[in-house]
Amino acid sequence: MSSRIAVLGLGYVGCVSAACLARLGYRVTGVDRDEFKVRSVNEGRAPFYEPGLDEIVRDTVALGRFDATVSLAEGMAEADIAFICVGTPSEKNGSLGLEQLRRVVGEIEALLPDRDKPPLLAIRSTVFPGTCEEHILRPLERFPGVRVVSNPEFLREGSAVADFMEPSLLVAGSNDAAAAESVASLYRALNVAPCIVSLRAAEMIKYACNAFHAVKIAFANEIGTVCGSLGMDAAEVMATLCADRKLNISSAYLKPGFAFGGSCLPKDLRAFAYRASRLDLKLPLLEATLPSNQEHLRRAIDMLLDLPARRLGVFGLAFKENTDDLRESPVVALLEQLIGKGREVRVFDPHIQLDAIYGSNRNFILQQIPHIGRLLDARLEDTLRWADHLVITQKPDDGIRTQIESSSLPVTCLIGTTLPDAGRLSL
Repeated sequence: MSSRIAVLGLGYVGCVSAACLARLGYRVTGVDRDEFKVRSVNEGRAPFYEPGLDEIVRDTVALGRFDATVSLAEGMAEADIAFICVGTPSEKNGSLGLEQLRRVVGEIEALLPDRDKPPLLAIRSTVFPGTCEEHILRPLERFPGVRVVSNPEFLREGSAVADFMEPSLLVAGSNDAAAAESVASLYRALNVAPCIVSLRAAEMIKYACNAFHAVKIAFANEIGTVCGSLGMDAAEVMATLCADRKLNISSAYLKPGFAFGGSCLPKDLRAFAYRASRLDLKLPLLEATLPSNQEHLRRAIDMLLDLPARRLGVFGLAFKENTDDLRESPVVALLEQLIGKGREVRVFDPHIQLDAIYGSNRNFILQQIPHIGRLLDARLEDTLRWADHLVITQKPDDGIRTQIESSSLPVTCLIGTTLPDAGRLSL
Protein backbone atom coordinates (compact mmCIF):
# COMPACT_ATOMS: atom_id res chain seq x y z
CA MET A 1 0.00 0.00 0.00
CA SER A 2 1.65 3.22 -1.14
CA SER A 3 -0.41 5.84 0.75
CA ARG A 4 1.41 7.44 3.66
CA ILE A 5 -0.91 8.89 6.26
CA ALA A 6 -0.56 11.55 8.92
CA VAL A 7 -3.11 11.59 11.74
CA LEU A 8 -3.30 14.96 13.46
CA GLY A 9 -4.48 14.47 17.02
CA LEU A 10 -3.95 11.31 19.08
CA GLY A 11 -7.04 11.37 21.27
CA TYR A 12 -9.65 8.61 21.21
CA VAL A 13 -10.60 9.14 17.58
CA GLY A 14 -7.12 9.92 16.29
CA CYS A 15 -5.17 7.18 18.04
CA VAL A 16 -7.73 4.48 17.25
CA SER A 17 -7.90 5.62 13.61
CA ALA A 18 -4.12 5.80 13.27
CA ALA A 19 -3.47 2.41 14.85
CA CYS A 20 -6.23 0.68 12.87
CA LEU A 21 -5.07 2.23 9.58
CA ALA A 22 -1.57 0.96 10.37
CA ARG A 23 -3.07 -2.45 11.08
CA LEU A 24 -4.62 -2.34 7.58
CA GLY A 25 -1.07 -1.98 6.21
CA TYR A 26 -0.58 1.77 5.80
CA ARG A 27 2.44 3.71 7.01
CA VAL A 28 1.02 6.11 9.61
CA THR A 29 2.53 8.94 11.62
CA GLY A 30 0.54 10.42 14.48
CA VAL A 31 1.00 14.05 15.44
CA ASP A 32 0.10 15.53 18.81
CA ARG A 33 1.36 18.35 21.02
CA ASP A 34 1.03 16.10 24.07
CA GLU A 35 4.47 14.55 24.64
CA PHE A 36 3.00 11.80 26.81
CA LYS A 37 0.79 10.56 23.95
CA VAL A 38 3.67 10.69 21.49
CA ARG A 39 6.06 8.92 23.85
CA SER A 40 3.46 6.24 24.64
CA VAL A 41 2.93 5.43 20.98
CA ASN A 42 6.63 5.33 20.19
CA GLU A 43 7.16 2.95 23.13
CA GLY A 44 4.43 0.71 21.73
CA ARG A 45 1.70 1.59 24.24
CA ALA A 46 -1.72 3.14 23.82
CA PRO A 47 -1.90 6.52 25.63
CA PHE A 48 -5.28 5.58 27.17
CA TYR A 49 -7.30 2.45 27.79
CA GLU A 50 -9.46 1.17 24.97
CA PRO A 51 -10.09 -2.57 24.56
CA GLY A 52 -7.75 -4.04 21.94
CA LEU A 53 -5.92 -0.78 21.20
CA ASP A 54 -2.77 -1.52 23.21
CA GLU A 55 -2.09 -4.67 21.22
CA ILE A 56 -2.57 -2.96 17.86
CA VAL A 57 -0.28 -0.05 18.82
CA ARG A 58 2.37 -2.50 20.07
CA ASP A 59 2.24 -4.65 16.95
CA THR A 60 2.12 -1.86 14.36
CA VAL A 61 4.91 0.11 16.04
CA ALA A 62 7.05 -3.06 16.12
CA LEU A 63 6.38 -3.56 12.40
CA GLY A 64 7.48 0.01 11.66
CA ARG A 65 4.06 1.06 10.37
CA PHE A 66 3.12 3.45 13.18
CA ASP A 67 5.08 6.17 14.94
CA ALA A 68 4.34 9.56 16.45
CA THR A 69 5.84 13.01 16.71
CA VAL A 70 5.12 16.40 18.26
CA SER A 71 6.23 18.09 15.03
CA LEU A 72 3.55 18.71 12.42
CA ALA A 73 6.20 19.41 9.77
CA GLU A 74 7.87 16.07 10.49
CA GLY A 75 4.60 14.19 10.62
CA MET A 76 3.35 15.57 7.32
CA ALA A 77 6.66 15.55 5.46
CA GLU A 78 5.86 12.51 3.35
CA ALA A 79 2.10 12.23 3.95
CA ASP A 80 -0.27 11.88 1.01
CA ILE A 81 -3.33 12.12 3.25
CA ALA A 82 -3.71 13.95 6.56
CA PHE A 83 -6.55 12.95 8.87
CA ILE A 84 -7.58 15.82 11.14
CA CYS A 85 -8.81 14.35 14.43
CA VAL A 86 -8.56 17.30 16.80
CA GLY A 87 -11.16 17.98 19.48
CA THR A 88 -14.18 20.20 18.92
CA PRO A 89 -15.48 20.64 22.49
CA SER A 90 -18.67 22.47 23.47
CA GLU A 91 -18.57 26.19 24.19
CA LYS A 92 -20.62 27.60 27.07
CA ASN A 93 -23.41 28.53 24.64
CA GLY A 94 -23.49 25.02 23.17
CA SER A 95 -21.60 25.91 20.00
CA LEU A 96 -18.60 23.90 18.86
CA GLY A 97 -15.19 25.07 19.91
CA LEU A 98 -13.12 25.28 16.72
CA GLU A 99 -9.91 26.68 18.21
CA GLN A 100 -7.95 23.45 17.73
CA LEU A 101 -9.22 23.03 14.18
CA ARG A 102 -8.31 26.60 13.23
CA ARG A 103 -4.87 26.20 14.78
CA VAL A 104 -4.01 23.03 12.90
CA VAL A 105 -5.31 24.46 9.62
CA GLY A 106 -3.11 27.51 10.16
CA GLU A 107 -0.09 25.27 10.77
CA ILE A 108 -0.86 23.25 7.64
CA GLU A 109 -1.16 26.48 5.64
CA ALA A 110 2.35 27.50 6.76
CA LEU A 111 3.76 24.18 5.49
CA LEU A 112 2.07 24.16 2.07
CA PRO A 113 4.41 26.56 0.20
CA ASP A 114 7.29 24.11 0.71
CA ARG A 115 5.38 21.07 -0.53
CA ASP A 116 5.48 19.84 -4.11
CA LYS A 117 2.04 18.27 -3.76
CA PRO A 118 -0.61 19.44 -1.28
CA PRO A 119 -1.97 16.63 0.92
CA LEU A 120 -5.55 15.48 0.82
CA LEU A 121 -7.16 16.56 4.10
CA ALA A 122 -9.67 14.12 5.63
CA ILE A 123 -11.68 15.58 8.50
CA ARG A 124 -12.62 13.08 11.22
CA SER A 125 -13.50 15.74 13.80
CA THR A 126 -17.22 16.34 14.34
CA VAL A 127 -18.07 19.68 12.76
CA PHE A 128 -21.29 21.42 11.76
CA PRO A 129 -22.24 21.57 8.04
CA GLY A 130 -20.30 24.33 6.29
CA THR A 131 -17.33 24.18 8.66
CA CYS A 132 -15.00 22.51 6.18
CA GLU A 133 -15.82 25.13 3.55
CA GLU A 134 -15.49 28.11 5.89
CA HIS A 135 -12.62 27.07 8.15
CA ILE A 136 -10.53 24.82 5.91
CA LEU A 137 -11.16 25.41 2.21
CA ARG A 138 -11.46 29.19 2.49
CA PRO A 139 -8.22 29.75 4.49
CA LEU A 140 -6.39 27.44 2.06
CA GLU A 141 -7.97 28.72 -1.15
CA ARG A 142 -4.66 30.15 -2.40
CA PHE A 143 -3.48 26.54 -2.68
CA PRO A 144 -5.81 25.21 -5.41
CA GLY A 145 -4.45 21.68 -5.14
CA VAL A 146 -5.78 21.19 -1.61
CA ARG A 147 -8.71 18.78 -1.46
CA VAL A 148 -10.91 18.30 1.59
CA VAL A 149 -13.01 15.28 2.49
CA SER A 150 -15.31 14.91 5.47
CA ASN A 151 -14.85 11.37 6.81
CA PRO A 152 -16.81 11.35 10.08
CA GLU A 153 -16.05 8.68 12.65
CA PHE A 154 -18.64 6.39 14.21
CA LEU A 155 -16.51 5.04 17.05
CA ARG A 156 -17.91 4.33 20.49
CA GLU A 157 -15.57 4.52 23.45
CA GLY A 158 -15.25 1.00 24.84
CA SER A 159 -15.74 -0.63 21.43
CA ALA A 160 -13.87 1.79 19.17
CA VAL A 161 -11.45 -0.75 17.69
CA ALA A 162 -14.28 -3.15 16.81
CA ASP A 163 -16.31 -0.24 15.39
CA PHE A 164 -13.38 0.73 13.14
CA MET A 165 -12.58 -2.77 11.93
CA GLU A 166 -16.23 -3.81 11.53
CA PRO A 167 -17.94 -0.53 10.56
CA SER A 168 -21.70 -0.23 10.29
CA LEU A 169 -21.35 2.94 8.19
CA LEU A 170 -18.58 4.51 6.10
CA VAL A 171 -19.12 8.06 4.88
CA ALA A 172 -16.81 10.12 2.66
CA GLY A 173 -18.07 13.49 1.49
CA SER A 174 -16.44 16.11 -0.67
CA ASN A 175 -17.03 18.70 -3.39
CA ASP A 176 -14.45 16.61 -5.28
CA ALA A 177 -15.85 13.12 -5.93
CA ALA A 178 -12.40 11.71 -6.76
CA ALA A 179 -11.08 12.90 -3.40
CA ALA A 180 -13.96 11.24 -1.58
CA GLU A 181 -13.32 8.01 -3.47
CA SER A 182 -9.63 8.17 -2.54
CA VAL A 183 -10.43 8.38 1.17
CA ALA A 184 -13.09 5.67 0.94
CA SER A 185 -10.60 3.37 -0.81
CA LEU A 186 -8.41 3.37 2.31
CA TYR A 187 -11.07 1.19 3.95
CA ARG A 188 -11.46 -1.27 1.06
CA ALA A 189 -10.16 -4.17 3.17
CA LEU A 190 -13.13 -3.76 5.51
CA ASN A 191 -16.54 -5.30 4.93
CA VAL A 192 -18.46 -2.08 4.28
CA ALA A 193 -19.80 -0.30 1.20
CA PRO A 194 -18.82 3.39 1.25
CA CYS A 195 -21.42 6.14 1.07
CA ILE A 196 -19.99 8.86 -1.21
CA VAL A 197 -21.87 12.07 -0.53
CA SER A 198 -21.46 15.85 -0.70
CA LEU A 199 -19.17 17.64 1.74
CA ARG A 200 -21.96 19.22 3.79
CA ALA A 201 -24.02 16.03 3.76
CA ALA A 202 -21.11 14.11 5.33
CA GLU A 203 -20.80 16.72 8.07
CA MET A 204 -24.55 16.58 8.70
CA ILE A 205 -24.76 12.76 8.70
CA LYS A 206 -22.64 12.60 11.85
CA TYR A 207 -25.03 14.94 13.67
CA ALA A 208 -28.08 13.13 12.34
CA CYS A 209 -26.74 9.80 13.59
CA ASN A 210 -25.90 11.07 17.05
CA ALA A 211 -29.20 12.93 17.38
CA PHE A 212 -31.07 9.78 16.36
CA HIS A 213 -29.20 7.69 18.93
CA ALA A 214 -30.02 10.23 21.64
CA VAL A 215 -33.69 10.30 20.63
CA LYS A 216 -33.87 6.48 20.68
CA ILE A 217 -32.42 6.34 24.19
CA ALA A 218 -34.76 9.08 25.46
CA PHE A 219 -37.75 7.40 23.78
CA ALA A 220 -36.99 4.01 25.34
CA ASN A 221 -36.51 5.64 28.74
CA GLU A 222 -39.84 7.50 28.54
CA ILE A 223 -41.71 4.35 27.50
CA GLY A 224 -39.93 2.51 30.30
CA THR A 225 -40.91 5.17 32.81
CA VAL A 226 -44.61 4.79 31.98
CA CYS A 227 -44.33 1.01 32.04
CA GLY A 228 -42.73 1.16 35.47
CA SER A 229 -45.49 3.38 36.82
CA LEU A 230 -48.07 0.90 35.55
CA GLY A 231 -46.25 -2.10 37.00
CA MET A 232 -45.38 -3.46 33.56
CA ASP A 233 -42.25 -5.09 32.17
CA ALA A 234 -40.66 -2.36 30.03
CA ALA A 235 -38.17 -4.83 28.53
CA GLU A 236 -41.02 -6.97 27.23
CA VAL A 237 -42.68 -3.95 25.58
CA MET A 238 -39.52 -2.65 23.93
CA ALA A 239 -38.28 -6.08 22.84
CA THR A 240 -41.60 -6.65 21.09
CA LEU A 241 -41.45 -3.18 19.51
CA CYS A 242 -37.98 -3.99 18.18
CA ALA A 243 -39.19 -7.29 16.72
CA ASP A 244 -40.97 -5.29 13.99
CA ARG A 245 -38.24 -4.80 11.39
CA LYS A 246 -40.60 -3.50 8.72
CA LEU A 247 -41.95 -0.36 10.39
CA ASN A 248 -40.22 0.10 13.76
CA ILE A 249 -36.53 -0.80 13.42
CA SER A 250 -36.22 0.12 9.76
CA SER A 251 -36.05 3.05 7.35
CA ALA A 252 -39.84 3.47 7.48
CA TYR A 253 -40.89 7.04 8.33
CA LEU A 254 -37.28 8.26 8.18
CA LYS A 255 -37.68 10.36 5.03
CA PRO A 256 -37.93 14.15 5.37
CA GLY A 257 -41.26 15.37 4.09
CA PHE A 258 -44.57 16.84 5.14
CA ALA A 259 -46.12 16.89 8.61
CA PHE A 260 -47.91 13.78 9.86
CA GLY A 261 -51.64 13.55 10.49
CA GLY A 262 -54.47 11.07 10.29
CA SER A 263 -56.75 9.42 12.81
CA CYS A 264 -54.06 7.56 14.80
CA LEU A 265 -50.77 9.34 15.46
CA PRO A 266 -52.07 12.73 16.75
CA LYS A 267 -54.85 11.12 18.80
CA ASP A 268 -52.65 8.49 20.38
CA LEU A 269 -49.85 10.90 21.22
CA ARG A 270 -52.32 13.21 22.97
CA ALA A 271 -53.86 10.31 24.89
CA PHE A 272 -50.48 8.91 25.93
CA ALA A 273 -49.24 12.28 27.18
CA TYR A 274 -52.51 12.85 29.06
CA ARG A 275 -52.42 9.48 30.80
CA ALA A 276 -48.77 10.01 31.72
CA SER A 277 -49.66 13.36 33.28
CA ARG A 278 -52.32 11.60 35.38
CA LEU A 279 -49.50 9.41 36.67
CA ASP A 280 -47.56 12.59 37.56
CA LEU A 281 -44.99 11.82 34.88
CA LYS A 282 -43.28 14.29 32.59
CA LEU A 283 -42.36 12.95 29.15
CA PRO A 284 -40.55 15.87 27.47
CA LEU A 285 -39.68 13.99 24.27
CA LEU A 286 -43.14 12.59 23.56
CA GLU A 287 -44.87 15.76 24.75
CA ALA A 288 -42.79 17.75 22.28
CA THR A 289 -43.67 15.59 19.27
CA LEU A 290 -47.01 17.21 18.39
CA PRO A 291 -45.63 20.76 18.84
CA SER A 292 -42.68 19.76 16.65
CA ASN A 293 -45.09 18.51 13.99
CA GLN A 294 -47.10 21.73 14.22
CA GLU A 295 -43.96 23.81 13.81
CA HIS A 296 -43.03 21.78 10.73
CA LEU A 297 -46.46 22.53 9.27
CA ARG A 298 -46.03 26.22 10.07
CA ARG A 299 -42.74 26.32 8.16
CA ALA A 300 -44.44 24.80 5.13
CA ILE A 301 -47.25 27.37 5.27
CA ASP A 302 -44.82 30.28 5.61
CA MET A 303 -42.76 29.07 2.64
CA LEU A 304 -45.83 28.65 0.44
CA LEU A 305 -47.01 32.11 1.38
CA ASP A 306 -43.65 33.43 0.17
CA LEU A 307 -44.26 32.03 -3.31
CA PRO A 308 -45.06 34.73 -5.90
CA ALA A 309 -48.00 32.69 -7.23
CA ARG A 310 -51.55 33.78 -6.37
CA ARG A 311 -53.38 30.68 -7.57
CA LEU A 312 -52.09 27.53 -5.92
CA GLY A 313 -53.07 24.09 -7.11
CA VAL A 314 -52.68 21.41 -4.45
CA PHE A 315 -52.23 17.72 -5.24
CA GLY A 316 -53.39 15.65 -2.28
CA LEU A 317 -55.96 16.35 0.43
CA ALA A 318 -55.96 13.17 2.55
CA PHE A 319 -53.29 12.84 5.23
CA LYS A 320 -51.29 10.49 2.96
CA GLU A 321 -51.57 8.78 -0.43
CA ASN A 322 -53.86 5.83 -1.17
CA THR A 323 -56.53 6.74 1.36
CA ASP A 324 -59.56 9.00 1.60
CA ASP A 325 -59.07 9.67 5.33
CA LEU A 326 -59.16 13.43 5.89
CA ARG A 327 -59.14 13.40 9.70
CA GLU A 328 -56.39 15.67 11.04
CA SER A 329 -54.82 15.86 7.59
CA PRO A 330 -52.11 18.55 7.69
CA VAL A 331 -53.21 19.55 4.18
CA VAL A 332 -56.55 20.73 5.59
CA ALA A 333 -54.77 22.99 8.06
CA LEU A 334 -52.50 24.21 5.27
CA LEU A 335 -55.49 25.08 3.05
CA GLU A 336 -57.17 26.96 5.88
CA GLN A 337 -54.12 29.15 6.32
CA LEU A 338 -53.57 29.76 2.62
CA ILE A 339 -57.21 30.72 2.09
CA GLY A 340 -57.15 32.92 5.18
CA LYS A 341 -54.13 34.76 3.78
CA GLY A 342 -55.90 35.51 0.53
CA ARG A 343 -54.51 32.81 -1.75
CA GLU A 344 -56.78 31.20 -4.32
CA VAL A 345 -56.66 27.43 -4.00
CA ARG A 346 -57.88 24.45 -6.00
CA VAL A 347 -57.33 20.84 -4.91
CA PHE A 348 -57.16 17.48 -6.62
CA ASP A 349 -56.98 14.16 -4.78
CA PRO A 350 -57.60 10.99 -6.83
CA HIS A 351 -59.20 9.23 -3.85
CA ILE A 352 -61.47 11.99 -2.57
CA GLN A 353 -65.06 12.17 -3.76
CA LEU A 354 -66.98 14.35 -1.33
CA ASP A 355 -70.26 12.54 -1.93
CA ALA A 356 -68.64 9.19 -1.14
CA ILE A 357 -67.14 9.99 2.26
CA TYR A 358 -69.28 9.87 5.36
CA GLY A 359 -69.30 9.78 9.16
CA SER A 360 -66.50 11.39 11.16
CA ASN A 361 -64.42 11.72 8.01
CA ARG A 362 -67.04 13.87 6.27
CA ASN A 363 -67.86 15.78 9.45
CA PHE A 364 -64.22 16.71 9.95
CA ILE A 365 -63.65 18.24 6.52
CA LEU A 366 -67.00 20.10 6.43
CA GLN A 367 -66.36 21.52 9.87
CA GLN A 368 -62.87 22.72 8.94
CA ILE A 369 -63.62 23.94 5.38
CA PRO A 370 -67.40 24.07 4.79
CA HIS A 371 -66.95 25.13 1.16
CA ILE A 372 -64.46 22.37 0.33
CA GLY A 373 -66.74 21.15 -2.46
CA ARG A 374 -66.09 24.35 -4.43
CA LEU A 375 -62.30 23.83 -4.16
CA LEU A 376 -62.14 20.21 -5.31
CA ASP A 377 -61.39 19.44 -8.96
CA ALA A 378 -62.60 16.20 -10.47
CA ARG A 379 -59.62 15.98 -12.84
CA LEU A 380 -55.95 16.83 -12.34
CA GLU A 381 -55.78 18.52 -15.73
CA ASP A 382 -58.33 21.08 -14.50
CA THR A 383 -56.09 21.94 -11.56
CA LEU A 384 -52.98 22.13 -13.73
CA ARG A 385 -54.71 24.37 -16.26
CA TRP A 386 -56.03 26.77 -13.59
CA ALA A 387 -53.06 27.10 -11.22
CA ASP A 388 -49.98 29.32 -11.34
CA HIS A 389 -48.07 26.89 -9.14
CA LEU A 390 -48.58 23.27 -8.03
CA VAL A 391 -47.99 22.08 -4.47
CA ILE A 392 -47.53 18.32 -4.01
CA THR A 393 -48.45 16.99 -0.56
CA GLN A 394 -48.55 13.24 -1.24
CA LYS A 395 -46.70 10.83 -3.48
CA PRO A 396 -48.24 10.69 -7.00
CA ASP A 397 -48.55 7.42 -8.89
CA ASP A 398 -46.73 6.99 -12.18
CA GLY A 399 -49.65 8.20 -14.33
CA ILE A 400 -50.17 11.38 -12.34
CA ARG A 401 -46.44 11.94 -12.15
CA THR A 402 -46.29 11.84 -15.95
CA GLN A 403 -49.09 14.42 -16.18
CA ILE A 404 -47.28 16.75 -13.80
CA GLU A 405 -43.95 16.33 -15.57
CA SER A 406 -45.51 17.11 -18.96
CA SER A 407 -47.05 20.35 -17.72
CA SER A 408 -45.06 23.57 -17.67
CA LEU A 409 -46.33 24.46 -14.21
CA PRO A 410 -43.73 25.26 -11.52
CA VAL A 411 -43.90 22.69 -8.75
CA THR A 412 -43.12 22.64 -5.04
CA CYS A 413 -42.89 19.26 -3.32
CA LEU A 414 -43.63 19.02 0.38
CA ILE A 415 -42.73 15.33 0.38
CA GLY A 416 -39.76 13.13 -0.42
CA THR A 417 -40.68 12.49 -4.06
CA THR A 418 -38.61 13.87 -6.92
CA LEU A 419 -39.76 15.49 -10.11
CA PRO A 420 -37.54 16.99 -12.81
CA ASP A 421 -36.90 20.69 -12.18
CA ALA A 422 -39.36 20.67 -9.25
CA GLY A 423 -38.74 23.08 -6.43
CA ARG A 424 -38.55 21.47 -3.02
CA LEU A 425 -39.12 23.26 0.24
CA SER A 426 -36.27 22.76 2.68
CA LEU A 427 -38.44 22.07 5.69
